[in-house]
Amino acid sequence: MNSPQGFAEVRFKGSRTAYFSYGSLDLVPGGHVIVEADRGEDLGRVTALGVVAARKCSTSGGCATPTPDVKVLRVAGDDDVAKLESLRSDEARVRTETRKLVHRHGLKMKVTEAEWQFDRNKLMIYFTAERRVDFRQLVRDLARTFRTRIELRQVGVRDEAALLGGVGRCGRELCCSTWLSDLQPVSLQLAKDQNLSLNPAQISGCCGRLMCCLTYEHQSYVESRRRFPREGKVLHTSQGTERVRSVDIWRDTVTLRNEAGDHRTVALDVLKSEVSASSGKKTGRDHKSRGDSE
Repeated sequence: MNSPQGFAEVRFKGSRTAYFSYGSLDLVPGGHVIVEADRGEDLGRVTALGVVAARKCSTSGGCATPTPDVKVLRVAGDDDVAKLESLRSDEARVRTETRKLVHRHGLKMKVTEAEWQFDRNKLMIYFTAERRVDFRQLVRDLARTFRTRIELRQVGVRDEAALLGGVGRCGRELCCSTWLSDLQPVSLQLAKDQNLSLNPAQISGCCGRLMCCLTYEHQSYVESRRRFPREGKVLHTSQGTERVRSVDIWRDTVTLRNEAGDHRTVALDVLKSEVSASSGKKTGRDHKSRGDSE
């Protein structure tokens, strides 16, 4: 088994990444390399090396074994990079021709992206579809048209956004198309825990699904909320019996409503002192009542 020092993460088109072992090659992050691929060679860019790459591989589930069986073959030269750019330019033609064939066969599928393998031994075409699609005849026509081995891969709408890229409502490039390679499920509960609007138009990304960034600060919100009483809880304070209406974790305040319907907002530390003082008074009255009865 190779040590993590001979371990590399390589990124290809879109957010597709894979992990490779390498020997005495002088690799640097950001450099282009030629790697072993399915029945041939491919070209990608190094995004992590050594222990960092090994850790990312293990946490993402991208490694079936401690050391990948595939290897980095060599450092890519300028001619290799120029050839890759030519292939990327040709992929627009591939998408157009594929869409024509899809329309001719009457298939209900949307061609999202195409990706040539560096040696042109394989052409990968990504598509989305609501149902299962019988594309056997389409594959045969594509193989005759492009004279290579064809792989059709169905992806979800979130993976489609990662392939195509774009700009989010924050004004930055989409996380899924730049650095977020492991897409996790996002539920509406995350928005509820953060007191965000539940309007889908305001919390959905370009893909139409809930924004991935809802998960980034969720744990901080959950931990902060543990310091506060839950909404609806009845408290006995120095003002009497009051019910918690809302909390503000940023200002450290709690809004209360008494039995008369009046509202007030108080700092969390002050509220805790009032509840503690009220509890102490109640305990003292209970002790006095038991003494009188005895």
